[in-house]
Amino acid sequence: MSDEFDANVVSTLKETDRKCPSCGGTMDFDPKTGGLLCPYCGHTEEIKNEAATASDGQEQNVNDSESAKEIPLDDAENTANCDWGTATKTIICKSCGAESVYDAQVISSECPYCGSNQVTEAGDKQTMAPGGVVPFKIDQKEAGSRFINWIKKKFYCPKAAKESAKPQNFKGMYLPYWTFDSQTHSTYTAQYGKDRTIKNGDKEETVTDWFNTSGTYGKFFDDELVCGTDQHDTNLLRGLEPYNTADNKTYKPEYVAGFGAERYSIGVKAAWEKAKASISNKIKSEITSKILSEHNANHVRNLNVSSTFSANTFKYLLLPVWISSFKYKDKIYQFAVNGQTGRVYGKTPISAIKVILTIVIVIAIIALITYLTQ
Repeated sequence: MSDEFDANVVSTLKETDRKCPSCGGTMDFDPKTGGLLCPYCGHTEEIKNEAATASDGQEQNVNDSESAKEIPLDDAENTANCDWGTATKTIICKSCGAESVYDAQVISSECPYCGSNQVTEAGDKQTMAPGGVVPFKIDQKEAGSRFINWIKKKFYCPKAAKESAKPQNFKGMYLPYWTFDSQTHSTYTAQYGKDRTIKNGDKEETVTDWFNTSGTYGKFFDDELVCGTDQHDTNLLRGLEPYNTADNKTYKPEYVAGFGAERYSIGVKAAWEKAKASISNKIKSEITSKILSEHNANHVRNLNVSSTFSANTFKYLLLPVWISSFKYKDKIYQFAVNGQTGRVYGKTPISAIKVILTIVIVIAIIALITYLTQ
């Protein structure tokens, strides 16, 4: 492992048993206070700063507000930091395939994603420890309240389905995400079109004049987000974005106390390819806007872009999600709440009766308006 990588790896060697000093119960992370809370007696504690040892052997204070360090992408293959700071175990759901990482002392008999009880404990798996975590700011009660307000507005969702989607079934999970920083430099060629109006007898027609253009475009992309799991509905997870990833904390086991964390199934190299594709699409869109603005044009066609990516770095973060699911007519519907912002997203079943009634009412209104106008 290179010295440069060693300098950027976040150590998680500190053990914590998270025992309440008042009653001996296991303490959990509390989204409201940002500290630890005993669910049995209500005792609270702050997450204390750690003491780090410098190269000269002297202790240094580590600011609790420090964020995860950027790791050079070239050092990704040297990643060997698999210590989560406490003993962990991996739970695999035989129904949906999700792999979740829990504290070794946690007993889980139900999958947080699909509700199946077909879960088994896997053998020891070496999973890269996260460099940072975006802690929960929305607790279960608030997530449930936001969910109720959201589903009430779903007019076409059947009443029985709304009653089945209980907010108390929400489970807090940390999902794995990769973020990438990259300095991009692009060269491009394209044609831009300007519309003008001409007379064609008694009619006016619009014609487009086309012109060649070329240029360069540079931009730094910060924290391009790529989900590290392929076990879930991509649209569902994207619907929860954006996250404020800059608000991450250097990983400590205390931040995930009482919550599960899914094991990433997409490695950093594969995630980087996804990030490059996403960045490339954004570059093309921004260059298109640039051409339209610079030339006061109406259209752009035949855009060809060649981009280079440099100073590439990554972080492995855990992002907070409240997840719930319910079954309606033998189909599972999943819902989620962004644990940082409170944004709600999910799919609901559609009531065929309500749709038919809406169509009938619309047709009746159109018929009435037609009758009255005639």
